[in-house]
Formats: sequence, C-alpha cells, structure tokens
Amino acid sequence: MSTAEGHIIERVGWLRAAVLGANDGIVSTASLIAGVASANSSSKAVLVAGIAGLVAGALSMAAGEYVSVSSQADAENAELARERKELVDQPAFELQELADIYIKRGVEPSLARQVAKQLMARDALGAHAREELGISELTTARPITAAMASAASFAVGAAIPVLVAFISPGGRETLFVTGASLVSLAALGAIGARAGEANVWRATVRVTFWGALAMAITAAIGHLSGASV
Repeated sequence: MSTAEGHIIERVGWLRAAVLGANDGIVSTASLIAGVASANSSSKAVLVAGIAGLVAGALSMAAGEYVSVSSQADAENAELARERKELVDQPAFELQELADIYIKRGVEPSLARQVAKQLMARDALGAHAREELGISELTTARPITAAMASAASFAVGAAIPVLVAFISPGGRETLFVTGASLVSLAALGAIGARAGEANVWRATVRVTFWGALAMAITAAIGHLSGASV
C-alpha cells in the first residue's frame, strides 16, 4: 500500500489556470452574445460573434498566461543562477545560511548544521532553492502547461454559451444564454472550490454574482446601442 500523501498545492497551478480560463470563457463569451443579441442583431450575427469571441479569447488567454508564467520562470531561473554562483564563491557562508534557516524553525544549532551539511552534500542548489527561495518541483513555473490549460479551459467554457445560442429560438438568445451561463458558472464555482477544498457556497455565489453582473451590463449596453441605431 502506498504511503504517498497528496496535497492541494500539487494542483494549485493547473487548477488556477483551468478555473480562470473556464470562468473567463463563459463570462466573456456569454456577455458578448448577450450584448450583440440585445442590440437586435440577427441570429447569424450573434452566432458569429460568439464563435469569434471563443477563438480570440482562447488565443488571448494562452498568450497572456504564457507571458505571465514565463516572467515567473525567468525570475526563478535568475535567482537559481545567483544562488549557484554563491554556492561556488562562498560555500561556508551558504552552509551557515541554510543551517540558520533550520535553527529559526526550532532545530538545535548542532543538528541544524549537520542537516545542512548532509543536504548540501547531496544537492546544495536544490536545498537552497527549497529552503531559501521557496522554489520546488511542486511550485515551479511551467509556461507551456499553463498556456495550454488556459486556452483549453477557456474554449470549453466559451463553447457553452455558443452552443446555447446556436440552439436558442431566434430573438431569445439573451435569455437562454444567460440562464445556461449562470448555471454553468455556479457549477464551475462549486467544482473549483471542492477541488481546492475551499468553501463551496462562498465560491459559487462569488462566481455567479460577478458573471451575472458582467452579462447584465453588457446586455444593457447592447440594448441601448441597438435602440440608438
């Protein structure tokens, strides 16, 4: 029987990207459809707007996430490079620095120094990356993974209002898309909270409220714009 213990931190990276992407996909695409439909546009124009929003949004999410996480990765690599140089230039100081970290956590000085020696003998850079910089295998930045997760989740989320708009009766896209999107947002909030072991009710209300507000404002703008044309 395995004794490995799973932790929430192991899925924080992909969970954040997936939930953010799906939420943005639903809200932005549903809001776009609601706004265009409220402007008395044809069903074809509404559907085209939804598809365009899905494609553009997915690409934008991928690019944005890649740039953001790449910046984090660059910062981590710069810190690791500096730490690698310090380990070569002043190993005694780095040894004491690592030992001091354990001492501050309550380890006896002699034992802390012994632990620091053993860890540095095995993987000095890894030990300092974890203990001094807070960089580990679980938290390291992965730009490609984050970008793909954001794009895929956005597309999945955006597909919901697009499909609902496609099957909705002409002239009632706003009502059907809004209703389906709010249900989807509530489900997304609950799933994300449960996966992250957070408060399900609070997350569900938060996600649904802001999604509803965004769609209401966009629909109102679309209605006013259509009425003035």
